[in-house]
Amino acid sequence: MTSSVRPLRRALKKSSPGLRHERSIWELGQSVAGMDEVGRGAWAGPLTVGAVIVPEDRRIYKIRDSKMLTENEREAMFERIAAWCTAWSVGHAWPEECDEMGMSEAQRLAARRALEGLGRPVDRVLLDGKWDFIGGGRATTIVKGDRVSLSIAAASILAKVTRDRLMRDFDEQHPWYSFADNKGYPCPRHRAVLRSVGVSAIHRRSWAFMDDLEWQGTARRGFSVEDDRQGRLFD
Repeated sequence: MTSSVRPLRRALKKSSPGLRHERSIWELGQSVAGMDEVGRGAWAGPLTVGAVIVPEDRRIYKIRDSKMLTENEREAMFERIAAWCTAWSVGHAWPEECDEMGMSEAQRLAARRALEGLGRPVDRVLLDGKWDFIGGGRATTIVKGDRVSLSIAAASILAKVTRDRLMRDFDEQHPWYSFADNKGYPCPRHRAVLRSVGVSAIHRRSWAFMDDLEWQGTARRGFSVEDDRQGRLFD
């Protein structure tokens, strides 16, 4: 059942992202997707990239940068955005890939998987921030893009909610680390548990301070690339 979306808090009413960047590309007869990343700075869990193609003829309101919304607000918007998009996908780079490839290459990998998951080619990609992690000359980087571009903001919500749901799922398998609360990010409690319990199967072991921590050796449940597509990890 789709969650109802409450009226926007007053602080958010003047922060609506628009379609100026998308329209400039549509006017050239080209397609465009917005992309955003979540999880790059986490100690555990995947690095996740969302990709969204928004329709040219239908608007949806109350979309904001995911960081501006509460967890309940993001959850309430998730199904509305997913139903509204022309196409959307979420790609992950898993912890062992982050360790083996480094975070920059892992982000490129997650982005490729997200674009592949759209099921259709796109001519241009709008990215939040200054770094072009797509390459090939088809990306436009936008500082604070998740606050000014509707497609990037939508991608930020879909990526964030998908990853948060996954971390809550991992919390059931590894309850000591409070993944449901910290989502794998650094915090004093997370560090303290790592020191006392050791590293789980979904921690990124390339963080320098983890070198001397005990490895729990718990097998990580298997996910395929196909499972990443369209949030099917939670079907």
